Amino acid sequence: MTIIIDPQSSGIAGNMIIGALVDLGANKDELKEIMEKSAEAFGKVKVSFNKISKHGIDSTFCHVEMIEHLPPVNYPEFIEKIESLDIDENVKETSINVFERIAKAESKVHGKTLQTIHFHEVGASDAVADVIGSIYAYYSLNLNQQKIIGLPIAVGGGRVKTAHGTIPVPAPAVLEILKDANIVGGPVDSELATPTGSAIYAEICDEISEFIPQVKPKKIAYGAGKKDFDHPNILRIIETSDISEKDTIDVIETNLDHLTGEEIGYLFDKLLDNGASDVSITPIIMKKNRQGSLLKVISKRKNRNQLVNVIFKETGSLGIRIAPNLHRGIAKREFVKKEFEINGETFEVTFKNGYVNGEIISSRAEYEDLKKIAQKTGLPLIKVKEMIR
Repeated sequence: MTIIIDPQSSGIAGNMIIGALVDLGANKDELKEIMEKSAEAFGKVKVSFNKISKHGIDSTFCHVEMIEHLPPVNYPEFIEKIESLDIDENVKETSINVFERIAKAESKVHGKTLQTIHFHEVGASDAVADVIGSIYAYYSLNLNQQKIIGLPIAVGGGRVKTAHGTIPVPAPAVLEILKDANIVGGPVDSELATPTGSAIYAEICDEISEFIPQVKPKKIAYGAGKKDFDHPNILRIIETSDISEKDTIDVIETNLDHLTGEEIGYLFDKLLDNGASDVSITPIIMKKNRQGSLLKVISKRKNRNQLVNVIFKETGSLGIRIAPNLHRGIAKREFVKKEFEINGETFEVTFKNGYVNGEIISSRAEYEDLKKIAQKTGLPLIKVKEMIR
């Protein structure tokens, strides 16, 4: 299944994402509770959901009313408050990633460090509710297990008032956040892409595309924006099924002949930490019969530039080969959780199942789950693998 986020006509904002995800099936009562509770550390909000019509298109509007706003705090204090929230760890971690994107953009624009930057609009209680609500809905619908494609974002135009004065649209922080996305000005003289909406989009999209790929639409959800224009102010999220079992990737390569095994191992881990889909090291014979290694990295387009920079910095390589937009055949994947009793204690293990033409071809337990069991029970990893088969 592929999820398509379509902000081509009216841009993107946190409440529009939430509205669309509720329209897609997220539980609005659960969202209201977690959004209001999470915002309490930064003020108070009242959350409501309504079905409204935007130029004849039935859509869900998420209204986040800020009742109380506490004074802004610096970024470390802000993150400390987020980390203290009693919410799912995945939701918390991904929400922090979103806020970090915003903080890095703001710090670069204003020439400050992450330790000294203060959140103003973004650190307000309503913005916190928007981010945590969006990410909670994202996980509740298991969208983290699906491929998400983002279409170009309409950013609007004109000027907008902020805590730093009147600035052009799109705001400088929005431009920083959307550096690797596709944006287009207009179609109205108004701000259409907010920092929170842009950062959520950047965090959850696996791929950026100019057009909708060849898919079968299954469900279309609409999240309404607050403003009224001469066109429907909506964000569209499309749930699809893939027609063809293929994926688009970039392949990054370079030859290495001067790094130690420890340095290559460090590079391997750092590439994975920076978004590489896969990394391989192959022994090769280079000119003048020198022994070396071929580094090959598989990457999504949105991570490619970051990974290239990592390779340059960590290896000192003077040249890197990039093969963009390669198609690869992939099996359909499904994640299934199963419970096992080991030494009198129950453990949950996630299995990744692969299917071709509806037939299961592989089922493998996730390494991190097996590792946790081995560490907690003291059993060898190989023994744990045998016990959960």
